[in-house]
Amino acid sequence: MTCHTSGDLQKIVDEVSSLTKDGQVADYIPALAEVNKDDLSVAVYNVKENSCIYAGDYKKKFTLQSISKVLVLALAIQDRGYDYVFDRVGMEPTGDPFNSISKLETSVPSKPLNPMINAGALAVTNMINGGSSAEKWARIRDFVQRLASDKNVSCDETVAKSECETSWLNRALCYFMKQHGVIDGNVEELMDIYTKQCAIEMNCFDLARIGAVFALDGQDPETGKVIIPKDIARVCKTFMVTCGMYNASGEFAIKVGIPAKSGVSGGILGVVPERCGIGIFGPSLDSRGNSIAGIKLLEILSNKNNYSIF
Repeated sequence: MTCHTSGDLQKIVDEVSSLTKDGQVADYIPALAEVNKDDLSVAVYNVKENSCIYAGDYKKKFTLQSISKVLVLALAIQDRGYDYVFDRVGMEPTGDPFNSISKLETSVPSKPLNPMINAGALAVTNMINGGSSAEKWARIRDFVQRLASDKNVSCDETVAKSECETSWLNRALCYFMKQHGVIDGNVEELMDIYTKQCAIEMNCFDLARIGAVFALDGQDPETGKVIIPKDIARVCKTFMVTCGMYNASGEFAIKVGIPAKSGVSGGILGVVPERCGIGIFGPSLDSRGNSIAGIKLLEILSNKNNYSIF
């Protein structure tokens, strides 16, 4: 499928693009510090017409970062089952930053509050089936390729290496959870898989297509095949509503009102049930790690098209 340019979408991009000057790129990951903070693009995959529209450079690639958390969660529940996953990771939102360690120390039992914060995502990645770290990574990559319907989707090795070499806080989270029996196995092997999953690279169209799968309760929009069982897709979308935009999720639910997941590369995955999937890239971030222009773009889109699920 090809995407077609949209004048209406371009007007919204033009309207919000000036906001990029007010944010900052995620320079704590060295490889992400080099991106152009003024980039802004969007693709919308309409599931009813099986068509796509875009504005901006929708083919520009970026890494998923935390967007990968919701995708790997879907695979982990398929691998291990609902009870296994949520015995080890909670379901509650948090007002703390995504990389916080404090709640692990104060929660009883000491398990991550939800799968969308770093501690929870690391625990979920640790659950993926496979006889080796290479096999686990290959299963994650293959699953994301099926969601995007693109066998060329893989990780940006430069970004993965950059993250792996600087992820000291994530290592601390892993060792804390290992002490309390939340995870097992080799921490460095887990870090290798996790940084590769975060460095999976795609463009706005790929991301919008993944959103379309969730919009259809786990069905491929072109073939109708089930990629994610309906109830697992429901669980993932619920986490996207309650926890998907870091500690801005409540405000986002009120202003935009759709399941969404952001990443510090500037990507946002949006899902409008039974209507469309949305992929956005805008690497200029606000203070909570969300694309500053991307959120405003989604707010305008939602209000204009009555996307809110509430």
